[in-house]
Amino acid sequence: MVAVTEAARRPEVIRVLERYLVEIVEKYDLCPWARMARQKGELAIHVLWGEPAIADWVEAGKALLARPKTRVAMVIAPELAIESAALHRIGGAVAQALPIAGVADFHPRAPLDLATPARLVPYLRRSPDPMLQLVPFSVLDAVRGPPSDATRVAQVSMLGGFVEPPKPDAAERVAANNHETVSDAHVEITRTLESIAADRAASYQRVGIAGVG
Repeated sequence: MVAVTEAARRPEVIRVLERYLVEIVEKYDLCPWARMARQKGELAIHVLWGEPAIADWVEAGKALLARPKTRVAMVIAPELAIESAALHRIGGAVAQALPIAGVADFHPRAPLDLATPARLVPYLRRSPDPMLQLVPFSVLDAVRGPPSDATRVAQVSMLGGFVEPPKPDAAERVAANNHETVSDAHVEITRTLESIAADRAASYQRVGIAGVG
């Protein structure tokens, strides 16, 4: 019975996530490696059920990063009721436990704030479910070429990761470009996010994923 339940539930979580990746992240070019990683099968995903402990997040992230093809790892907790600040703390703990990767937290509830590029970031990371994204530093290095320490800090900053703020450079240019894009298209983006959220609620209820209002 457990295998049947898992077979019905996990595909819906992945399907809804892919809507967010394709219709938001890729369509508006918010991440430089998102499309390539997904299309080449280099996106690794693990779903945690119920209310996972920090050790569960760490174990899942470690397993995904150990896969040879992984360029982007995503650990999702679709049944977890959590505030964004608490998820951010989990991300910090995972980053300390897995220092080989940049870690960013994604949360489904974040208001649109166009005041500055930095204040827009939570809205851009409004994934359907609470999620941590991990990108190996080796991948970040390959994207940019041999990095200096400052460049690596900038790369992790692009993920909203847990590092000291970088000096003005590529990371800030990416943030500025995203800010300009979303400023022009925020009505359409919000409409799509709301469509994805409605899809999630209906499909999760249908397959019996707990905690869906």
